[in-house]
Amino acid sequence: MNKVLLFNPRSANNKYRIPNSILNIAASVDGKYDWVIVDGNCEHDPLAKILSYLDTGEFRYLGFSVMPGPQLRQAIPISKAIKEKHPNTTMVWGGYFPSNHAKVVLDSGYVDFIINGPGDNAFPNLLDALEQFKPYEFIKNLIYKADGKITKTIKEDLIDQDSLPSLPYDKLNSFYPIPKFLGKTYLGEKTLAYHSSIGCPFTCSFCAVVPIYEARWKAKSAQSVYNDVKYIKDKWGADAIEFHDNNFFVSEKRAVDFARLITPEKMTWWGMARIDTMDKFKDSSLAAIRESGCKMIFFGAESGNNAVLEQMDKGGTQTGEQIIRFAERMKKFDIVPEYSFVLGTPAPTQEQVEAQIDFEIDFIKKVKQVNPMTEIIIYTYSPVPTEGSTMYEEVKAAGFAFPQTLEDWISPAWESFDLRKNPLTPWLTPEMINKIRNFETVLNGLYPTVTDIRLNSLKRRAIKLVAGLRYKIDLYKYPYEIKLLQKVWRYRQPEIQGF
Repeated sequence: MNKVLLFNPRSANNKYRIPNSILNIAASVDGKYDWVIVDGNCEHDPLAKILSYLDTGEFRYLGFSVMPGPQLRQAIPISKAIKEKHPNTTMVWGGYFPSNHAKVVLDSGYVDFIINGPGDNAFPNLLDALEQFKPYEFIKNLIYKADGKITKTIKEDLIDQDSLPSLPYDKLNSFYPIPKFLGKTYLGEKTLAYHSSIGCPFTCSFCAVVPIYEARWKAKSAQSVYNDVKYIKDKWGADAIEFHDNNFFVSEKRAVDFARLITPEKMTWWGMARIDTMDKFKDSSLAAIRESGCKMIFFGAESGNNAVLEQMDKGGTQTGEQIIRFAERMKKFDIVPEYSFVLGTPAPTQEQVEAQIDFEIDFIKKVKQVNPMTEIIIYTYSPVPTEGSTMYEEVKAAGFAFPQTLEDWISPAWESFDLRKNPLTPWLTPEMINKIRNFETVLNGLYPTVTDIRLNSLKRRAIKLVAGLRYKIDLYKYPYEIKLLQKVWRYRQPEIQGF
């Protein structure tokens, strides 16, 4: 009874991707422990599938990858049901949610251990200790309960990513055909999701990555990334790549090396970056990246207000002026910049909060003016429990608190919170939230995202016509006609639904 079941809870109703996080854990125990994967995206009844394995009596260990938002909807009730029926199993959660909310997870009574960051060593070492009845207190990257208290072990240095074992794609294919995970998107007919690095070298106070990686970043070499992508392209026909790294473009040399390797493969791709990092790239580098098939890059613009950028601890050298200048610079390379903005940051008075929202709306319109092709993603500020963060201390002082029980996290309000659409913060009034949402509706009406491949040219012209006058005269209230068209046409919002 020492087999391992790895579960990837549902994250999308369609267009789901290769479960890289849980597959990474599978690679860490492959050859040492027998393992199976259950993907909640592919199963009509994942609990029944999991129980069919557990009822054999051969499985003792369960590893769940749990990100904030939709994955909690399956992870919480399924974990609870498993512990009720199979109490002797060992439940291990990994991912941003349990790492950032360890107490509420462990207080639930049905999660035994949390992997706090990368599990490449922590997970197999924990299994070895439990199998051999040895202490696990000195295993790095663990969080668990001992004598009623939460214990966190020290963090492990980030591992050289090229030294890690290859992901077991072929074994995953024996559970779920790989082509199921290669979805049709704006990028291509068979889009591959891939992680080429972990962490980020910055400390933005609103980012869930920061408490886990603590401004550290490690990446696979360009050659290793190319080898993996090439393998999946040749074997299963992938023609596009979504790089789900938190920050793909940290290294200009690595990005350009990969671009030159992938160019002959004629694949299109997308990744995430910082504006102040890529603004330092040479023109020749940006040209090579575009020539290699990169169509769009996601940038965390966050705010055009330099004081707010400082409040967010954005770090680096990013400024409002640079955000606009860089959007204009991207035009000559034909790369679509996808800018995210975070509205509704805390301020001493409600008047200041509203003034900041108005400033960001005007700033977004300036960005659109210099480069209309810029994609705009709008979030409302959602607190992240970053220890030592001045901003988080301000948030707590203002009266904000996270749920005290794990079950409360799967209420509709808190799920929307994790998608950064419903902030549940005391300094934002309903009127302010409506202002943000209404502006977003009008903006998406006049500039519908290019990533919505179902929205044909006729529909685009119609909704742009309806939204154009509102946008021109700053009339954002009650955009019911635009909302109706978006609902009828099932308009996609990339920040919630991806490509």
